[in-house]
Amino acid sequence: MSYGSSSLGGRTNRRSFEFGRTHVVKPKGRHQATIIWLHGVGENGSSWSHLLETLTLPNIKWICPTAPTRHVAAFGFPCTAWFDVVELSPDGPDDVEGMDATAAHIANLLSTEPADIKLGVGGFSIGAATALYSASCCTLGRFGNGNPYPVNISAVVGLSGWLPCSRILKSKVESLQDAARRASSLPLLLCHGRGVQSYKLCEHTYIQYQLCSY
Repeated sequence: MSYGSSSLGGRTNRRSFEFGRTHVVKPKGRHQATIIWLHGVGENGSSWSHLLETLTLPNIKWICPTAPTRHVAAFGFPCTAWFDVVELSPDGPDDVEGMDATAAHIANLLSTEPADIKLGVGGFSIGAATALYSASCCTLGRFGNGNPYPVNISAVVGLSGWLPCSRILKSKVESLQDAARRASSLPLLLCHGRGVQSYKLCEHTYIQYQLCSY
């Protein structure tokens, strides 16, 4: 799927983004939730779909898209990445255009899910950063380019990632009515470190409770 102009993302961009294959792990039980899971730099949706297939979360449908192949400035070579990373520093510039393109792609995928299904987004590394950016758009009610964000995210999971646009996010939230309320009520799990087993335990417990409990 290519991204140029989008009914969800808004204005026509200077760049075109060609997303790769999307892999789907169907729920083994009653479908109660759908989660978009976003891979890290240089990976693809297939690698994570095989892992997610092994999780004992029967009521969740996993959608694992593949990022476009693009030049990543911080690395100096092309690879699959959800947006460009100019430098590995919290003070580096944010590729808002690239993040908006991916956030629109995620919203497109989620918009086709049944109305009674809870929606979540998560990821690893740059995928976690993208998930948090999408959550920010949901909280603010709009993409970075100002166009409306169309879906309601119920939970966010980030493993070994970071928060894009962190320098300006606080002022954006404070400037928009109800944004702070939505931000404080959005369930969020962030994990970073060496405890892989604790990641799995926390992730299982969190997702099962937030998305599949009534």
